[in-house]
Amino acid sequence: MKILHAADLHLGTPFSGHTDQQTQYLKKELLLIPDKLVHLQKNYRCDLVLLSGDLFDGAIDADSLAALKSALAEMAVPVFISPGNHDFCSPDSPYLTETWPENVRIFTKPAIESQSLPNLDCRVYGAGFTGMDCPALLENFRAAGLETYHIAVLHGDPLQKNAPYNPITRAQVAASGLNYLALGHLHTTGQFTAGNTLCAWPGSAMGRGYDEKGPRGVYLVSLEETASTEFIPLDAPRFYDWEVEVMTTAEDAVRSLLPPVGNMDFYRITLVGESEGSAPLLFPEFPNLEIRDRTVPPADLWGCLGQDNLEGVYFGLLHDALETSDPETVQLAAKISRRILDGREVALP
Repeated sequence: MKILHAADLHLGTPFSGHTDQQTQYLKKELLLIPDKLVHLQKNYRCDLVLLSGDLFDGAIDADSLAALKSALAEMAVPVFISPGNHDFCSPDSPYLTETWPENVRIFTKPAIESQSLPNLDCRVYGAGFTGMDCPALLENFRAAGLETYHIAVLHGDPLQKNAPYNPITRAQVAASGLNYLALGHLHTTGQFTAGNTLCAWPGSAMGRGYDEKGPRGVYLVSLEETASTEFIPLDAPRFYDWEVEVMTTAEDAVRSLLPPVGNMDFYRITLVGESEGSAPLLFPEFPNLEIRDRTVPPADLWGCLGQDNLEGVYFGLLHDALETSDPETVQLAAKISRRILDGREVALP
């Protein structure tokens, strides 16, 4: 059996902190995520789709709702949704007030329910948040039924046992009798096996800021005698946040990190080290590049020459060596020595 497991789409994210142009671009790209899930479901011929909550970021706009409903209908396979803390089932939630495609089952209660899928020989369990907080849903739970496969979809926190968002422990997972537990809530990928159960969370489907860096995507789950996952990155904007030391020029330092071809990804590069300062760096092929200059002016390597102390003698010897040794090596030794004496970190080339 093939399962598509996604979570934390956060449709309707306001994307504060970006320019108006960037915000509009990110909102447009986020609305494409449901269709990308359709493509993956069809391409990998997934028999089942599990969506582990926070599909919406909060207030649900008409475009986000329409995009999700249309995509789920096009999948034409069973889809199970477990609402989370951002899209919990309040009385006016669209999970309760809207008509959803016939292939979609939404778990709207804070207690585990299940549905049997005889043609897949499996039973799917789930529950949903009805407020921002949720108690431990897996406590004292044990899968029961004659089906071969037992799968659960939940929104919860598997890393903090006292978390207010459905805390999940390894002991609970081991005692659950599940083959696969599909989680959402954490925006990074992760998984562990407890007992015979694989518990996994794919992270957010698309980065929304520099706290969600690098590739984002979903899990393709293969369920046979045991469950296994493959991370599938989505073709969506990515965020990168790097620090680089200027060794030659600031432009060279930035170029060393950027890909050879321009794109619409978001890059924040912080320059450190020593620099003479330069005109603003322009990289028009990377319109979402932000460069932060944290460099300091170059130290005066030879300012202590002639001083009657150990420092003056040492740098005097290095200066004399410029005539008899490789000047670049001597300059490097002087720079490293100066940084050490100034109490700064040294990054050896």
